[in-house]
This record gives sequence, structure tokens and C-alpha cells, in this order.
Amino acid sequence: MRCFALGLGLAVLAFAAPAGAQQPPSATSVAVNPQPPPAAAPLSAEQLRTVERLRSAALESDLAWRIVEDLITEVGPRLAGSEAEARARDWAVGMLREQRFSNIRIEPFTIPYWDALREDAHIVGATPQPMVIAALGGSPSTPRGGLEAEVVRFPDMAALEAAPDSAVAGRIVFIDERMQRTQDGSGYGAAVAKRGRCAPVAQAKGAVACLIRSVGTDPHRFAHQGGSSRQSQGASLPSAALSPADADQLARRVARAPTRVHLNIEADMREDAPSGNVIAEVRGRERPDEIVLLAAHLDSWDMGQGAIDDGAGVAIVTAAAKLIRDLPRRPRRTIRILLAGAEENGVHGGAAYAREHADEPHIVGAESDFGAGRIWRLRTRFAEHALPYGRAIQQQLAPLGVIPGDNAAGGGADIGAMRQAGMPVVDLSQDGLDYFDYHHTPDDTLDKIDPAALAQNVAAYAVFAYLVADSDWVFTAPAQ
Repeated sequence: MRCFALGLGLAVLAFAAPAGAQQPPSATSVAVNPQPPPAAAPLSAEQLRTVERLRSAALESDLAWRIVEDLITEVGPRLAGSEAEARARDWAVGMLREQRFSNIRIEPFTIPYWDALREDAHIVGATPQPMVIAALGGSPSTPRGGLEAEVVRFPDMAALEAAPDSAVAGRIVFIDERMQRTQDGSGYGAAVAKRGRCAPVAQAKGAVACLIRSVGTDPHRFAHQGGSSRQSQGASLPSAALSPADADQLARRVARAPTRVHLNIEADMREDAPSGNVIAEVRGRERPDEIVLLAAHLDSWDMGQGAIDDGAGVAIVTAAAKLIRDLPRRPRRTIRILLAGAEENGVHGGAAYAREHADEPHIVGAESDFGAGRIWRLRTRFAEHALPYGRAIQQQLAPLGVIPGDNAAGGGADIGAMRQAGMPVVDLSQDGLDYFDYHHTPDDTLDKIDPAALAQNVAAYAVFAYLVADSDWVFTAPAQ
């Protein structure tokens, strides 16, 4: 799942919407000293014909659907470092060979392995009640047989940080912060902080465990999985997410009287588990060393099927590159597909890719890791001189319903290290209003993908990648 900034602020648009373009009904328009749009860079007649061909072919093709359906059916959930993730890598190599890409290979690396073998919790006392939880990735086991302690509730991380140690010591900390539903996913950035921060902060104050309200927007009685930054912050506190319904129930009980919870987590934790990135290319006809990077991640959490996170992304970038590969003439630059391993438990694949490839000339990168909702906006992260190139790309995406955004694109988790190394990035922003109803839950299943929306994603990625790869445009990222 991609990373979102904790605060988006009000950014001045880098290029304005064309006349007649409409914001999606759920988005809010804010005008802040709007600037005149830059002139679009010119495109050749051949490029315009090719763009039209790609748009039409993508909207008529079911290749992306067939790819994600096959991944979910043949492999299923793909926990990082597991045998299932290894099967997914083998599946990906076979699929990419079938689609006749070039330079297909696996680039292996190792990761710390984590899997929850047992995860249960219940309120104890005169009226005991079970609760639905998901152990957070990286959580250690509780003592054998579990632990029991009184719960102390905090509305958010700031309240926990401000609490005296005496209010926390010996207790189970419960962070009861709700996530806001937003189209662009920005609510996730604020809500997810508790997932990584609860353990180190609570442990320093003497807590025995952490419970958090699931980082999601649904009301269902299942918990959302997710990684914790426990290991990187030196904490070793058992941690779990509560289903929204059980978070509500626990909050009511705590408000009425002191409440004790029994928590039992058994985790399998090992070092040096195998993982790896799968890479394939459409080699450029003139400048093969210059790379346009299209990324998604191959692993998933294991409660669901890993369909929207991120089987859809795997299918989108692969199908888009395949359309370009099948053109009568290859583009001038190389298009590289990165199917990253071990994203969910620490973005290990993205870091490994940067270690291996940061010194290669990457022209621009984009990542699909936000489900399969329709793309509605193009955001860039280009130097000012390159904004006309972004305008030209957006104009060719406009027939797909894509409006212009600002120049503060984040890029995504798996290309984050490359962005930090200086690679320009774009965000092809998907409609994520319901994404966090399913994200990291048992409901992340194939039926949540709309084939028509999936095809629109493929069309947008194909148009973007082709225009960059068949040009001599140099974008350059803005200064950090």
C-alpha cells in the first residue's frame, strides 16, 4: 500500500484544468491564487495517433483482468518471505515470458520474516466478551498463554505521548483514533501513525501491550492487518489492531468501569527469509539505457487474497507495458516493470531496487498501489521547466476523465527510495473513497475489482508511459 503524506496542505496547482473539465463529485475544489497553466509541449502526429490507439486498445482489452484473476487463483495471498511469495515470483516470471517481455529476471534479497500463528483477545470479568484482532506485523509473542492487564484508552497518539508514565505502566494501551474517509487516501497518512508509534511510545512508559483501532474506514467486524515500525524503533511490545466494532465495544466498557483484557499472540519470527524483485522490460529502440519505471508490489497480507493490494497494480502496469510492447515500433526509451517483493512488512523490495539501480538514468517513475478505482487526477513532481511536459501528458489523459493536479506527487512506497535518489515521479491518482474498507482485510478479494475501472487504469498508464518513453523530455525532480 502506498505511503501518504501526513499533511497535504493547500498546494497551488501546477497546471489548471482544461475548460469543461469537472472535479469528481466527492472531491473539494479550493482556489488559492490560481496560476495560468503552462503551454503544453507539442506532440507529433504519429504520437497523437499512437496515443489514440493505446487508449482504445486498453479500454477494449481484458488483459489486466486476466492477469490479476490468474494471480489470485493460482497463488492467492502472498505473505512476504513465505513460500507463497516465492510461488508468486515464479508465477510472475512465467506470466511476463508469456507476454514476451525482455530481460526478465528475479533479483533476490533477504528480509526478516514474521507471521502470526495465533492472535486472539477477549474482555475478561463477570461478562467476558471475545474481540476480533489482527496482530500487527513485527509484533512479538506475548508470554506463553498470553497476558492480562487493565486497559487505558487514549483518543490519539498525542494523548498517549502527553500522559504520565504512571497512567500507562503495567497496562494495555488502547489508541482509539478513527480514520477519515477521503478520495485521495490522505486520511490514511494521519491515521496510520498509531500503528507504528504505539509500541515504542507505550513501551517507554511501561505498558505491557498495545491495541489500536484498525486503520480503515469500514464498520465491519474484522481487523485490518499492517506492519509496525517496532523493530526500527527498538520496541518489543505485543501489538494488535481491533476490528472497528470491537474498538467501539472496548471504548464503551472502559468508559463505564475499569476493564481488563486478555491478549494472546504467537508469532513466527526469523531472520534472512528469501524474497526478491521481479523485473522485465520493453527495450527502447534508441535510448535503451534511459528508463521509465512502472512499479507495483507482488506480496500481500494473508487474511484476504491480495487482489486490490496489490494484485491490481501488478496487472495494471504489466498490461500497460504490454500494449506498448505490441506497438509496430517500440518507443525510444526503455520501459521497465518492477514487481517488488516484501513491500508490506517494510518496503524491502523498493530499497533493494534502489541499491541495485539508483545509478542508472531513470527518466520518471510511477507506481500503482491504491487498488483499482478509476484514475481521476495526474500529479507530477517535476522541475519547473518540465511542467509543459506534464501538461501535454494530462491533455492526452483528459479523454479518460483525468484532471490536472499539483506538482507535489509522492510517487509511492516502492519507488520512494528512487525518488529520494532524484528520480522524478508522477501520481496517477485513483479514486480511493472505499479502498480502506477492504485494505489489509479478509475482504481484499477479486470481486472488489471493477473490470471497466481496471481497464481505464491500464489506458492511463499506457498513455503516460508511451509519451515519456517516446520523447526526449528530461523532467528533473524539484530541489529537495
